[in-house]
Amino acid sequence: MDSCLYLCGPTASGKSAAAVELASRIGGEIVNADAFQLYRGLDVCAAKPSNEERVAVPHHLLDVLDPSESCDAQRFREMALPVIQSIGERGRWPLVVGGSGLYMKALTHGLASLPKGDEELRSRLALMSPEERVAELLKLDPAAEANVPLKNDRYVSRALEICLLTGRPQSELRQEWLRNAPQFMGVAIARERDDLYQRINRRVEQMVGQGLVTEIAGLGDLSPTAAKAIGVREIRSHLRGECSLAEAAAAIQQASRRYAKRQMTWIKREGGFQTICLPPESTASFAADRILELFPCLRHPPPSVPSS
Repeated sequence: MDSCLYLCGPTASGKSAAAVELASRIGGEIVNADAFQLYRGLDVCAAKPSNEERVAVPHHLLDVLDPSESCDAQRFREMALPVIQSIGERGRWPLVVGGSGLYMKALTHGLASLPKGDEELRSRLALMSPEERVAELLKLDPAAEANVPLKNDRYVSRALEICLLTGRPQSELRQEWLRNAPQFMGVAIARERDDLYQRINRRVEQMVGQGLVTEIAGLGDLSPTAAKAIGVREIRSHLRGECSLAEAAAAIQQASRRYAKRQMTWIKREGGFQTICLPPESTASFAADRILELFPCLRHPPPSVPSS
């Protein structure tokens, strides 16, 4: 989809501010691709754009799901494509912005033709130990050692399930999918590690000051998807009296740094995103300038978006 810009980056890298600045210059509208900003009631926890930013530039796919609803890449894609289409038809640039790699990839690459989960098979696999699942996966698909995080049992189980349901190595199926991936305009915002980690630590402190505890305390039952938002588990632990607020904040900072590391690893592994490394004191305006240098076509109205 060459009439859309994809802007990604690790948490607290400044991609949201850069997107607002860029969109305001080029007549763009922002489409959220952060898994947790989809949910109502997670304003502070998910670090949603401020009211001022939402007034300055149209934002889409914020607050569209109840926290009790589950979401996955397929559902996100189904929600996002019509929005992107509509923005393009109005002669404006869609800017897809987020840190959820799988959701972003659902748009840039489409979804792999992989089988849905099979409950009977999953029950049988659950009887195996994690080590047995890894050994069975590598027997069926030796290449999985290079493309499946073998220490993550959830990923191992899913890869093994694909092999058994299709009768083919899952790595082979994934490669076919990647070879058919279209070209797209993508920018990744990056920062030096120490700078990024300091920004993460400051953001968490700000979140606590902005009412994170009250927000989490007011949430009801959460779907498995919404419950994964960093901050939920830590603050609920504090609310149960299991740790102090300072300890909960430190745990959120640590979890956020780990998440940022995974995001950066994903960005480095992806092909299609041009990386901009921002210096510590850089502004959103500086980032927007760099993006426009990479993609001067953004200064002009987008080509019409083909019907999906």
